[in-house]
Amino acid sequence: MSKATEVTLIRHGETEWNLSGRWQGHADSPLSKRGIAQAEALGKRMKPVDFDFLYSSDLDRAMHTSRLLSASSGWEAIAREDLRERDLGVLEALTTEEMLEREPEVYRSFRNDGPAYAPPGGESFEQFCGRCANAVEQISAAHEGSKIGIVAHGGVLGAFFRYAMNIPLEAERNFVLLNCSLNRFEKKESGWNLLSWGDVAHLEGMDSLDDA
Repeated sequence: MSKATEVTLIRHGETEWNLSGRWQGHADSPLSKRGIAQAEALGKRMKPVDFDFLYSSDLDRAMHTSRLLSASSGWEAIAREDLRERDLGVLEALTTEEMLEREPEVYRSFRNDGPAYAPPGGESFEQFCGRCANAVEQISAAHEGSKIGIVAHGGVLGAFFRYAMNIPLEAERNFVLLNCSLNRFEKKESGWNLLSWGDVAHLEGMDSLDDA
């Protein structure tokens, strides 16, 4: 590998469920007005030379963000199912309060039983992180030496951050996962390097929520 492969991970714009505290997973929620404005602001910042290829989770909140950020640059996002947020099974589309009311034992296990626990109908954190790492590795291998944008979800960003930085899955998160943020990595023969994280300069004072 003579030239570094650059990968920029982007979290989708704010959604209505982000605002209401409803956990999304594979369920979907439309972008909020602010989420649309965030993606439009990102699109104004990006230039055609920034990416050679653009990929996106196939969930609508990511695809909508992809379309808005591509408006002036002409990219057409390639949708991939393996870039989806974590499948939360029976906990999807619920608020934390609703989880505690309807699925208290599942919620407690989800919070306390470690990365190998999978909620009924969903995937474990281990499974999810493996899926995310494999997806980004496959995409980067297909386009060595290129600049790649990937629009996905807070969980996907966090999973790949842990993978690239060799952070144990059991470790508490101490990094932000902001809506419409730019999070840049490069891959060389020696492995992955972090170039920048949580860049929201394009939002110009617009709030950007951290992931739940």
